[in-house]
Amino acid sequence: MAAVVTSAHAGAYEDALVGFTADSFGDTVDSIEALTASGDPRAAAVLQALQDQRLMYSAEAKKVFIKDKSDKLTDAASGEAVASPPADADNVRLNNRVRGALEAALGSLTLMAKEPQRRFDAAQAVFKSRDAAALPALDKALAAETDARVKKALSEARAAIILTSADASAEDKVAAIAVIGARGDQDALALLDGIPGDAPPQVAQAAAAAKSKIQGMLAVWSAVQNTWYGLSLGSVLLLAAIGLAITFGVMGVINMAHGEMVMLGAYTTFVVQEFIRAHNPALFDYSLVIAVPLAFLVAGAVGVVIERSIIRFLYGRPLETLLATWGLSLILQQVVRTAFGPTNKDVGNPSWMSGAFDLGGLLITYNRLWIICFTLAVFVALLGMLRFTRLGLEMRAVTQNRSMAAAMGIRTARIDALTFGLGSGIAGIAGVALSQIDNVSPNLGQGYIIDSFMVVVFGGVGNLWGTLVGAFTLGIANKFLEPYAGAVLGKIAILVFIILFIQKRPRGMFALKGRAVEA
Repeated sequence: MAAVVTSAHAGAYEDALVGFTADSFGDTVDSIEALTASGDPRAAAVLQALQDQRLMYSAEAKKVFIKDKSDKLTDAASGEAVASPPADADNVRLNNRVRGALEAALGSLTLMAKEPQRRFDAAQAVFKSRDAAALPALDKALAAETDARVKKALSEARAAIILTSADASAEDKVAAIAVIGARGDQDALALLDGIPGDAPPQVAQAAAAAKSKIQGMLAVWSAVQNTWYGLSLGSVLLLAAIGLAITFGVMGVINMAHGEMVMLGAYTTFVVQEFIRAHNPALFDYSLVIAVPLAFLVAGAVGVVIERSIIRFLYGRPLETLLATWGLSLILQQVVRTAFGPTNKDVGNPSWMSGAFDLGGLLITYNRLWIICFTLAVFVALLGMLRFTRLGLEMRAVTQNRSMAAAMGIRTARIDALTFGLGSGIAGIAGVALSQIDNVSPNLGQGYIIDSFMVVVFGGVGNLWGTLVGAFTLGIANKFLEPYAGAVLGKIAILVFIILFIQKRPRGMFALKGRAVEA
């Protein structure tokens, strides 16, 4: 009996191959469906070769050949190598209709694969194609499936086929709608929207209820996604603004060159990666770990030089510091433009920062997730430094009452230089993170300087907790406004809100306390 079945499969398989030699898209689709129905184990290899455009035919010899990577041909029917291909051998052509049928057929053939992920991908392919020919294979796969995730995907694929079938009963379609409604994504909503208007009343009623439920779920997930995007944007703003909060709070300096410290950190990352690529590519995944301390040192050293050579002569003259640092920012941009060129530089993502994953209806990218974690780590480290080190104690003393701190023997000029260097160094670290999500160019810092000042003023000048709350508040507000007002109008609305807020609370949400700052 087994020999008879094998012979039947082989006959159906060989008959299906003949259709590929007709050079007709319709005959090719029919051959794909016949191959799938044949149950022959060789069918998957033929269909995969067709998808990879390695399937060839000879119209004269009525034969089909599979071409391997070394361009050698194998007879698809006999499996024998072909020494000399026919003169009229040509590739089997594809169009969108053929590709759709091919994707569905490959999905059907891999429904019983050993690997759960392949079975899951096959079920997803069948769900999208809704190919009724795959229904027997789906039923067989469902009966044998033990993996809960794959079984759910198989059930959804089966429900999609039943829902689009003209022969299915109203009861079966209602049951299918329940399965599709539980899926709860845009694909499920689109499938339910495709139900014709003349459907039986119970089907139409079930579809309307399922669509209402899906739309409610999508609205919730959309809000959660916007919140995640807002936290992601807020972490970027916090990284860019946290150094500015220190220099602005302790020294009262309006540093318009702060964005260029961010830019120097990003270019430090670029230099580190170029050196690793040239000398030891195996270390590329550690490039950011190496770049973080180097960016801190480079930007911090530049900050100390700026403070000692320019800023210290302008204390108490905020307008002059603004103009001087603005001019300095233009000089730094031109220096970098001369050294590295005006074009964007390629800064790659290490493998552990690449890719994304789904959490329910939430899409989370690894680079944004790591930046949020990195930002919070920098924030905690900075809080610890201010709370538990001598430098932090002296910085807090100078911030609260500069004259009294000087009277107590604190060298305020030294604290100013170290504070400016610390703020610049943290900006350099921000540049390392921003190099993973933004273009590294001489203008990188300009995109964050205004937002950084808004965060600092809104949260409270010199207050790190205020900077944290301000960054995440503005980030989330921005992302919720963008779908309604657009990116530009959203930023304008945020700016107007901050202006009105500062009218009521001139010192921000978390004002510093101390005799000097309250005077």
